[in-house]
Amino acid sequence: VLYFDVMAIDPLKPDWAERDRFVLSKGHCAPAYYAALALRGYFEAEALKQLRKGRDTLQGHPSMTKTRGVDATTGSLGQGLSIANGMALYAKRSQMKQRIYCLCGDGEIQEGQVWEAAEAASKYELDNMIVFVDNNRLQNDGTCEDIMPTQDLKEKFEAFGFETYRINGHAMEEIVAALDLIRERKNGKPKVIVCDTVKGKGVSFMENVPSWHGVAPNDDEYKIAMAELERGMEG
Repeated sequence: VLYFDVMAIDPLKPDWAERDRFVLSKGHCAPAYYAALALRGYFEAEALKQLRKGRDTLQGHPSMTKTRGVDATTGSLGQGLSIANGMALYAKRSQMKQRIYCLCGDGEIQEGQVWEAAEAASKYELDNMIVFVDNNRLQNDGTCEDIMPTQDLKEKFEAFGFETYRINGHAMEEIVAALDLIRERKNGKPKVIVCDTVKGKGVSFMENVPSWHGVAPNDDEYKIAMAELERGMEG
């Protein structure tokens, strides 16, 4: 939705100063990020086959010095919102029209730096920033509830001064509707969209299974997964 419908960007001019910015705070989701960049024309899709195969281009976490179109180097969880704050504050003080978008994970939200950044975003009235939270309730070692409960994230961000929304993170129409509703709104409040999702959505043996957080499927599992996803798209 961001790269094809919402953000002011130009793949032919990836360093355009007035472009909108995207920060993938949960940097381990880099493969999905790279796929979007390739489809949008930042580099050839063939390059996706080189994921984590060398020291250049498509690293395991996004690098702004190695991958065309990446606006922020991330990977150490909890830091992305602070980076987005800096971008949004600069744009606001420079009276630039650009908007900043940041995607965080619900496990990552356990980091204290996230809430320091949330306080700062509210203090500096960064209403040109929209934060997404991937609320799939799982992390590498188990459920968020068991490891460190995040509680109601919509209410939590609201308490920190954000304008808050909650949607089905798998529904494109809900993502589009939420962004259409809030991205032009200048009310002095940063925005957050809590996206309720299912980890491993569409693959029967992956859905809501924490152990798949950082594991690649073998050849047989890949075939089964792709067949299930294709059937789901047809349905």
